[in-house]
Amino acid sequence: MDFGFELRRIITGHNDKGRSIVTLDGPPGGQIGNLRDIWNSVGPDVDSVSTEDRGAMPVTLSPEPGGHKFRWFLVPPVDPSISEEEYAKIVKARFAKMGAEHEQPDTSRHPAMHKTETIDYIILLSGEVTLLLDEDERHLKPYDVVVQRGTNHAWVNKGTEPALLCAILIDADVR
Repeated sequence: MDFGFELRRIITGHNDKGRSIVTLDGPPGGQIGNLRDIWNSVGPDVDSVSTEDRGAMPVTLSPEPGGHKFRWFLVPPVDPSISEEEYAKIVKARFAKMGAEHEQPDTSRHPAMHKTETIDYIILLSGEVTLLLDEDERHLKPYDVVVQRGTNHAWVNKGTEPALLCAILIDADVR
């Protein structure tokens, strides 16, 4: 799905003299479906001299142990021309492509339900979307923020325009 605008990241760092520079300026590299990674890390250290594109790593749903993910994702409107069975197959294939089959412990409420061992900070930038939980749901409008604390959830767009969200996922020991 097209985001409707050019996605651009500006990544800063240091040169070999310790002076601040731009190390990357352009679109994100990692993509699966409607999800594009901006940046990933492992552990608390930041190597500001490296020119490695940490957004072009293989796309996984969750960050590495001790790491984080910073990403954009689109939730397209529900497509009435796709049957529930076909939609469930599409979703299952996307989770498999991200190596995240194990992060779908209960899809009885919706095929896209998933649960990660993370704390996530999510901002709805445009469109409207509904956050589904096992026993609750909330309709979001632009600039609403969700602090997702390792709960089983899905995003459903009942509107007519794609919903654009930005998220930071941080590996956590969720209790």
